[in-house]
Amino acid sequence: MQTLIHQRVSAARDGSNPYVISQVASGWVVMGDVQFLEGYSLLLPDPVVPSLNDLSHDARGTFLQDMALLGDAILEATGAQRINYELLGNSEPALHAHVFPRYDSEPDNLRTMPVWFYDWAAAPRFSEAQQGPLRDRIRAALQARL
Repeated sequence: MQTLIHQRVSAARDGSNPYVISQVASGWVVMGDVQFLEGYSLLLPDPVVPSLNDLSHDARGTFLQDMALLGDAILEATGAQRINYELLGNSEPALHAHVFPRYDSEPDNLRTMPVWFYDWAAAPRFSEAQQGPLRDRIRAALQARL
């Protein structure tokens, strides 16, 4: 099955994925298509596998370590209050980690809720002009940790 995750990893490999922040040991770090929480990023494994359970013990550790390093980099680059991590795979049945910065400035009715309560359809799309500098700060913070 060819998922969006497969397509994005393929585009990252050939240099045509505009959301790429960096390649890491376990795969690719990319900005989220939408940026309702500035700095929202994902970790995509390369090669793509169905779930975390399909990775070897060592590969699991590498993927989870890369996910945590990405969270550290986003904290540094954004000044967010905290990071939320999610591995779902229900809509896109391929392993990928959502890494969400959470801010004190979020609306009261959403600040303590899961990010899925946001209106994703109305969220601003990633824009090179708007989020490019933030992507570059995340990249620099991540590279310093690798």
